[in-house]
Amino acid sequence: MARWKHDKSNLTTYRFTRPGHPATGLLSLTTKRHERHGMILAVHDFWAADQPTAAAMLAFLGRHNTRARTIEFRRGALPPYPTLLHGLRHHRTTAEAWHPWMLRILDASEAFRLRGWPTDLTTSVPIEIENETVDRARWMLQFNDGAAEISPTHVEGQVAFTRRQLAVWYAGGYRSTTSARMAGVHTTSEKALTTLVRSTAQFEPWLPDHF
Repeated sequence: MARWKHDKSNLTTYRFTRPGHPATGLLSLTTKRHERHGMILAVHDFWAADQPTAAAMLAFLGRHNTRARTIEFRRGALPPYPTLLHGLRHHRTTAEAWHPWMLRILDASEAFRLRGWPTDLTTSVPIEIENETVDRARWMLQFNDGAAEISPTHVEGQVAFTRRQLAVWYAGGYRSTTSARMAGVHTTSEKALTTLVRSTAQFEPWLPDHF
């Protein structure tokens, strides 16, 4: 996790693991005042390698020792909605989230040019994006030296996004391939999906600067 983000938001970080095994979950959170709900619990990072870990993390949030009766999921921290409801309904009265899928990308080429990308990633991934008529348009996404560009192609996509899934990915909403698959992202190549998830994990765009 970026140090600046940790310090600026006064985050507490928890790692979920079994003894002698690598961590399979990471959770960062803080408490803050809310004008309508009093104290709330704000989740900034929610990464789980599998569904059992996600369930354990949600149960942990539900039992968290705080006066907060509302949990707020910040941007990319939102788990898939059915999982969120199932994991929290017996523990908290409400859960709120910033919704990256409300983002509409009107000019894909310009949006991709403006976003930050990893400087050490040089590759190309064919993707398919559902358009207004629910047909899928094929695009080639290329990364090189901290930049990315997207252009039409005839190559069959290895990862397929709906328009909402594309917005979630673009805004940094998928923190692992598991979270992307749980949200319904279709892929024929685990390597391609891993590349795409990794490409948005390091930089979260400050959207008001772009749109």
